[in-house]
Amino acid sequence: MADTVLLEVQDSVATITLNRPAQMNALSVEMMEDMLAVVRGLRNRDDFDVVVICGAGDHFMAGGDLKDFSRYFDQDSAARQVSFRAIIEQLINPIVEVLQGLRQPVVTQVRGACAGFGLSLVLGSDLAVCADNAKFTTAYSAIALPADGGMSWFLPRIVGARKALELLMLAERFDAAEALRLGIVNKVVTADALETETSALVARLSTGPRHAYAEIKRLVAGGPNVTLEAQLQNEADAFGRCGGTGDFVEGVTAFLDKRKPSFRGG
Repeated sequence: MADTVLLEVQDSVATITLNRPAQMNALSVEMMEDMLAVVRGLRNRDDFDVVVICGAGDHFMAGGDLKDFSRYFDQDSAARQVSFRAIIEQLINPIVEVLQGLRQPVVTQVRGACAGFGLSLVLGSDLAVCADNAKFTTAYSAIALPADGGMSWFLPRIVGARKALELLMLAERFDAAEALRLGIVNKVVTADALETETSALVARLSTGPRHAYAEIKRLVAGGPNVTLEAQLQNEADAFGRCGGTGDFVEGVTAFLDKRKPSFRGG
């Protein structure tokens, strides 16, 4: 197992830990490679119902490892363009695509610094819980870069185009309360309560209707890109698929029996 990104699958939860605490989990090229290997490994596993992404130590991810990136500075301009485009195309983009393609809910647990690709991970997750000490920034324009990790796709859809332009162009820091107000995170808790609150959310998701969650993810992700007529048909198709599951029968039966449902993913 890679050292810079750790994976633990236990009690139906796959926990991905960004593991460079001494560097505030800053993203190096090696870390990108390790994360891609970890998330690709999840695609062929069926022993988890929820994914949690967190950072080791006091921070989630403080953006890119600029010292690591500077080793490309001995290349000329044309060669640097090729190198950095390849990094994004071959490492960053596949990470995002794999995470987006997972049928299981993806939850980010955020404390401390959350910048650059770290913020992209939060924006691309299904749900996000953060500590009240979290600090966010897009970061890219501060070093003359645009965005990566799908940030330019996710951010306008969450906060609107005007606010997204402000956050990307000015790269100013904002706190947990502002992240909650903007809809970037779902819940803010004290730093001491972060793991407990995340665990409670994950426990609820892991005992939920997995087929319904997968369909919800597909519908929400695809909705903005199709017509209302097409989305209504997508909903009908998804409704039909879920209506054929044992979980649907259990959910209705439990409701009629006035008890908590026991979903089994069937």
